[in-house]
Formats: sequence, C-alpha cells, structure tokens
Amino acid sequence: MMMMMMVVMTLRFPRRGPCHAFTPCIPGWIRAPNSLCPLAPRRFFISKPSSRIAVVVPTSTPPHHHDWATNLSIMRSPVVSRFTSAVTFSPPSRYTATRHDSTTHTTRPLLGIETSCDETGAAVVDATDGVVLGEALHSQLNTHTQMGGIHYEMAQRLHRENVARVVDEAMRAAGVSVGDLTAVATTVRPGLPFSLAVGMEFTIGLLDACPKPFIPIHHMEAHALTVRLLHPVPFPFLVLLLSGGHCLLAVARGIGDFLRLGETLDSAPGCVLDRIARRLSLLRLSECAGMSGGQALEHVALKGDCDAMNLPEPLIQMRDCNFSFSGLLSAVCRIIERKEKEEGKNPGDVLSCASDIASAVQHSVGLHIAKRTHRAMMFALRYWLVPRNPTLVVSGGVASNAYIRAMLRSVAGDADFNLLCPPARLCTDNGVMIAWNGVERFRANLGVLPSPEGIRFEPIYMNTRNEDKAQNT
Repeated sequence: MMMMMMVVMTLRFPRRGPCHAFTPCIPGWIRAPNSLCPLAPRRFFISKPSSRIAVVVPTSTPPHHHDWATNLSIMRSPVVSRFTSAVTFSPPSRYTATRHDSTTHTTRPLLGIETSCDETGAAVVDATDGVVLGEALHSQLNTHTQMGGIHYEMAQRLHRENVARVVDEAMRAAGVSVGDLTAVATTVRPGLPFSLAVGMEFTIGLLDACPKPFIPIHHMEAHALTVRLLHPVPFPFLVLLLSGGHCLLAVARGIGDFLRLGETLDSAPGCVLDRIARRLSLLRLSECAGMSGGQALEHVALKGDCDAMNLPEPLIQMRDCNFSFSGLLSAVCRIIERKEKEEGKNPGDVLSCASDIASAVQHSVGLHIAKRTHRAMMFALRYWLVPRNPTLVVSGGVASNAYIRAMLRSVAGDADFNLLCPPARLCTDNGVMIAWNGVERFRANLGVLPSPEGIRFEPIYMNTRNEDKAQNT
C-alpha cells in the first residue's frame, strides 16, 4: 500500500495589505464618502490574519495550492451510539432529479456530519450525480432561545444526545448502511470547540468500526459551495457569507481556493440582529413564538417605518470591503433605553415603537452589507477576478432574510452580477452542505484522508472578534 507523506507547514499572513487607488462607480443611493476599492485580497481560509496554525499539505499537492483541510487533534473517546435506536424518518430530499434505478446506476453514498454550533445535521449525498439521498437535522434553537444565547456546554450535551439518532435517521432515509458508504465528511472548523469535538468523536468511533476515507470540512467553504449543488456555477465567483458568527466577502477561485476581500471587524450581522431582538423582547410576542431572534426582527419589521429612527452608518470613511456592526448595536441599545424612559417601560416590556426600531435596524444592516458588497463587485470586475458574466453567491443564516436579500439583488443587478442564493433551509447549518462539500472534494481528490488517525484538534475557534454570538447574555 502506498503511503502518502505529509508535510506540516506554518503559515503567517499580514494583518493588512496595500490599498489600491481607484474609485468605483457606485449607485447614488448607496454612495459613501471616499469610496475606494478594498484592501488587497488575501486567502481567507487560513484562520484569522496574523495567526499561526499547522496545515497539513500532501506532498502530491501542487505547490501553489494549500488545502485548508486543517490538521486537528482530538482525544479518543467511545462512539456515542452504534445506531441501535429505532427512529422515524422522512423521505429523501428533492433538491435534484429523482433517484436513479439501482439496476442502471451505481450509487456512491457519502455521509456528511455537521456539529459546528447549535445544529446537529447529517445527510447522505450520492458522489456520482449529487443527488441528496437522505438527510436529518436536530435544531437546538428553542433551548438556546430560552437561555438567552448559545451556551457552550449545553450545545455539546445536546449534540451528544442527538448525533447518533440524526445520523441513523439520514442513513435510513437514504437506504444505506455504514458499509455502503464511500467516505465520511465532518466539519472540523471553524466552530465551537465543544460542539466540533462531538462530531469528531462520533466520526472517529464510526470509522474505527468500519474504516472509510475521511474528508475534513471547513464550515465556511461548505456554505460557499452549497449553491453548486443546485446550480452549475463555474469558478471563479464572488461569495458573501452572512451568519451569526461570520460575515465575509471572498472570490471563490476553486475548491479550497478563496481570496478574501473583506470580513467583519467585530460582531457578525446575525449576532447583532439576534441581540437587538432580545433587547426589544420580540420573542415574547405570540406572533413570534418559535422564531429565532433574527426571524422575529424580520417579521416585526414588516409593520415598521425604517425612516423613523436615525441610525449611524458604519465605516463610512474606511476604504475597504470590511464590515462593522458593533457601533450600530450600541446606538440601538441607547435608543431603546431612551424610549423605555419616555414610555415608562421596564426592560423586558415591548415598546410601542418596536416595529420601527426593528425596521430601521434591518434597513441599516442591509444597507451596510449592500454597500460593501457592491464595492467588492467593482473591485473584482476592475481586476478581472471574476469573468464577464459574473455571479454573486450569498449564503449563511442571514441570507434567508428576504429584505436583505432584496437589497443585494438590487446592487447585483446594477453591477450586472447574477445573484444566486440557496433556499432558506440550506442557508442555515445543515448536513447537506457538509456532504456536498465532501462530494466536491472527493471528486477532485482534495483533502481526502485514508482515516482520521492523523487529525489533531487544535483550538481553532470561530472568529474571536465575533465570540459574542456564543456568549451568554
């Protein structure tokens, strides 16, 4: 058996790059002072700038391509379950054509496992034609909503309680067993360490019992490439990832090959929307029962006036494509405190102007995202980072917000970009995106390991500037 040699490399990236001098043509309604191009692009898949990490690069990999399947280590522990529980399951998903008859088509099922934050997801996708054979998902939304935010240890406990059942449900829906699998793909970064550990523990136990190739998955790459499950989007294309833990712009040049144009400097948009919704006590409204904070704010904003509140515009003098949302959060909290005093309300009571505040916040967040995205479009076109018929892919949990998506569609049309978004259920964390990313890597033979034996779990967290998504409030 041929042994593949591995080389451990340490990479360091500078904090900032030079700023090119050109002024893009930006529509008047989103024009900002000193609108210049973004900072020089840089690879975003090597964690944060100025951070040191160990990256495993097979010697067979071309020298210009550094795979982001990062070396992880994890303490060995028994597998949570051996698929013994009896569960009910739903029929296979219908994202692509119907399943082929097994007499004329040989399936190569690939299992994807997602436990990076507060969703326990699993899915089986056919590596031959990309058909989703089966999927399952367990959401921790209600539990964490009652606790006022994502709780590390609670998320880990719920993952451990449900990961075996969720994987079993997905495999039953697909009609396959562990022995039928072609490979197993699991999220290894970025995410909450306690949550990632559960997925890796389960995967190690599963592959100990039935050895299969292992594909470590970067969570953000999975979000970025989900749209290729539904549409044949060629590389390169511009991608905007919006979630509760991340906000970044990048040019997707290939599988595992991204150029980062901008990122959030502090909080992520999903985190800000959730926290403002909690501060407004929107989840106490009967019409918002069962919703997340961001969903409740979007729902209430439909009845509000976005011009009723004057909110500051972030980074109006910064000549790059970075984002900032913490200043907006602070300004809104001050407005809420002032309105509570004016109306004689206590914290926790719903203000009469809550819908106006929600509408103004949603508009300000969407406008800031739209402006920075349009600047990235102009930069990508100017420096030929995208083809003549360019595509903007928007994914992540916040991408399911219809208002923000409409604003992005407007600026994309102005720049002659084709806007593509996965359906809302695939924008949030799920097992389908992990399995599909595993399929793409399997087909390209990128980051496919013979086993998870060489995986080391290094303490790689979600962007530390965005940790307030996971703190208790």
